[in-house]
Amino acid sequence: MPALIFDCDGVLADTERYGHLPAFNQTFEEFGLPVRWSDEEYAEKVRIGGGKERMRSLLTPDFLARTGLPSDRDALDAEVARWHARKTEIYTGIIGGGTIPPRPGVRRIAAEAHAAGWPLAVASTSAEPSVRAVLRLAAGPELVEHFAVFAGDVVPRKKPAPDIYLHTVANLELDPAEVVVVEDSRNGMLAALGADLACAVTTSAYTGEEDFTGASLVVDSLGDPAPGVRGDGAPGGPASPVATRVLADPLGVRPDPYVRLADLAALLAGAGPGDTASGTGRGKKS
Repeated sequence: MPALIFDCDGVLADTERYGHLPAFNQTFEEFGLPVRWSDEEYAEKVRIGGGKERMRSLLTPDFLARTGLPSDRDALDAEVARWHARKTEIYTGIIGGGTIPPRPGVRRIAAEAHAAGWPLAVASTSAEPSVRAVLRLAAGPELVEHFAVFAGDVVPRKKPAPDIYLHTVANLELDPAEVVVVEDSRNGMLAALGADLACAVTTSAYTGEEDFTGASLVVDSLGDPAPGVRGDGAPGGPASPVATRVLADPLGVRPDPYVRLADLAALLAGAGPGDTASGTGRGKKS
């Protein structure tokens, strides 16, 4: 039976720009740290997997000297843990406020996958409370209970290491050949490919220019046919249907006008249109 695994940030909702960045900056302000990341600076920070790891990138000798922070590794780790715990509180409050809309197509495809009997999971190295908050927003109350969640420090290495996907596949006893991952970043794609999983990419706020060579499908969003979905990812965005723009389609799946579950099923066999969402009848392309 095929299975569908989503990344969280940038896939379920465009949370980096409108959730994580302001949460980081509010945390820095509350702790009296002399740093506020600009949008351009954060575009570089998102290449670092994990929130605590992004915070640790600040800890240069000059920064420690300017802030009076301890140089002892254990003491610094404890301080970063305090920052990150507060940042997670701020972030989950932002998500709970409902100002960040889910990305188009996530709930639709998750519902279709569940109806077809596909196991559903979220695999992310973000903090688990943050992931669960975004999942509740994106999946809705009817679907959220059908997702397995693997998040936070459940694995030692963050993306692009494949650990989180290897962990998820092992714990759910999935066949890697029957798993589709939906990612939004090169690091996430590399993690999925490193675990020998098929990967579809939906680019997000900071990832549109990244190299996605190796992905089975690259689109700007999964798309949605129904009015009422805010398509630009920004708070207060216009309500309208969202068509998928295909950026790379090496297998010739040709999703149109939006990505369907059958398109994701086709990725498992390297096949084109006409394959079924149940996973039967798929053949390799010559």
